[in-house]
Amino acid sequence: MTFSTTVERWGVHEIELAGPTGGNPFADVRLSARYQYRNRVVEADGFYDGDGVYRVRFMPDAVGPWRFTTVSNVEELDGCSGGFDVGPPGPGNHGPVRAAGTGFEYADGTPYLPFGTTAYHWTHDMDEERERQTLRTLKSSPFNKLRMCVLPTGPMAPPEVPFAGKDPDGLDLTRFNPVFFRHLEAGVRELRDIGVEADVILFHPYDGGVRGFQDMGREVDHAFVRYVVARLAAYRNVWWSAANEYDFNRSKTVADWDDILRTIVRHDPYEHLRSIHNGTRMFEVASLYDFTKPWITHQSIQHWDATPTDAWLSACPKPVVIDEISYEGNIGKRWGNVTAQELMDRFWEGMSRGGYVGHGESLAGFQERAWIGNGGGLYGESPARIAFLRTVMEQRRDGTLLRYLGRRQPAQVTVDLPAGEAYEVELIDTWNMTITPVDGVHRERVRVGLPRRPYLALRMTRVGDR
Repeated sequence: MTFSTTVERWGVHEIELAGPTGGNPFADVRLSARYQYRNRVVEADGFYDGDGVYRVRFMPDAVGPWRFTTVSNVEELDGCSGGFDVGPPGPGNHGPVRAAGTGFEYADGTPYLPFGTTAYHWTHDMDEERERQTLRTLKSSPFNKLRMCVLPTGPMAPPEVPFAGKDPDGLDLTRFNPVFFRHLEAGVRELRDIGVEADVILFHPYDGGVRGFQDMGREVDHAFVRYVVARLAAYRNVWWSAANEYDFNRSKTVADWDDILRTIVRHDPYEHLRSIHNGTRMFEVASLYDFTKPWITHQSIQHWDATPTDAWLSACPKPVVIDEISYEGNIGKRWGNVTAQELMDRFWEGMSRGGYVGHGESLAGFQERAWIGNGGGLYGESPARIAFLRTVMEQRRDGTLLRYLGRRQPAQVTVDLPAGEAYEVELIDTWNMTITPVDGVHRERVRVGLPRRPYLALRMTRVGDR
């Protein structure tokens, strides 16, 4: 047995054990570890990592001495024990993100504003240079969350897939492929190390019958969820998305998705953020999941219009993240061909209403595959303006008022201010990324003359709050 003897708070403690290789270790062997800090005990599931190696990973949340004891139905894996010390978190380590009212914060109380993007399959090709490029791009971007899939899509022919066997024929859905998962979790760790949350999408409806991932049956679905959670949950930057466009999967009912989400809850001892993402069809109202259910932590929404954000928050007082509001792009799909101006208009509309909006880029002609599929580089005009928006939002204080004017181009606008307070007012040009002070200190009401162009906003800050 080997294990870490020291680890930082919200880091990863790992136990490695040698065990049996006969039969089907993925299905036949049960392994967990009970971790104790003072009088509190937390149990984490283990997993088989191939070649006779078993592992348990754990994320300690308190500084001080911890002890562990393994629990297994296999004698040589059962009752192994030890201790380790947990020190303070290192630089940039604020712990996992939690929902806090209709917003988010890290476990240490630091505010977190999600500025997410999407690169569904950035780890699947195992193209080291493109993955390095993706990480470099993210590191220099405004994005601090990335939506990514575990399962490949039907037409893809990646070098490895999550299950054992020949792809696409003869996959053994009772056995997992450790090579695939080691690569996937390396990507999650690398995102963690550059401060990016990994929004891990467990299921999707895009297999097209090639591998049978859409309808694996409840037993395989459960085993898959348990295995992914056992491997990834100890990383503090993980979020769980039960599915992308769940309602496009005709093999599963809402009750099935409820069951999958409850399974995540049972096996994730850290209560990472959990949601599920809807699809939309042209001219149809988005079929939103019932986010009021107790196993949901935040609302993950696909919709092309941000104006219902107020209604979504009113119906369910949990954070609203419009993870897909259409992508900046030039492809022939309606979801992937909006201009940067249109995307930014939707960003400002959603965020000024108290929600959060996600980015994607589907620009053809710059690299072999667009960013939303496989990462690489970003070539659009929106990332720089999202960085500007992020700065504006992170500068907000309690009591700061933000009014977005959108496409409207009035000659002037009048804003009523809270009684008894004095405000400084600024005019924000969201596209040109400028902030211009409005002369004076304002009480009760402010009337601002405007330059008659679209995509403007007003920021009102209480005097003394800067």
